[in-house]
Amino acid sequence: MQLIECPNCGKREEAEFHYGGQAHLGYPTAPNETSDAEWAEFLFFRDNPRGPFAERWNHTAGCRRWFNAIRDTVTYEFLAVYRIGEPRPELPA
Repeated sequence: MQLIECPNCGKREEAEFHYGGQAHLGYPTAPNETSDAEWAEFLFFRDNPRGPFAERWNHTAGCRRWFNAIRDTVTYEFLAVYRIGEPRPELPA
């Protein structure tokens, strides 16, 4: 079982968390003026990189708060976790 560090509760088992998709996506500023194609792009198309990727996670069985994490999509290793609203941390090269 992998341990994930919640920025509010500390390290907990992976089963306590729920994946929430790509982090740092902005909601359309004028939703009533957004075309169907733009909505489709916003709702269904996400980056899928190989390597470090910023994601949203929810600690569903703990504090129930959302947070961001940078996870390596190849190794599944969590490289950093940070609260919503905090800037994305720089990772060492």
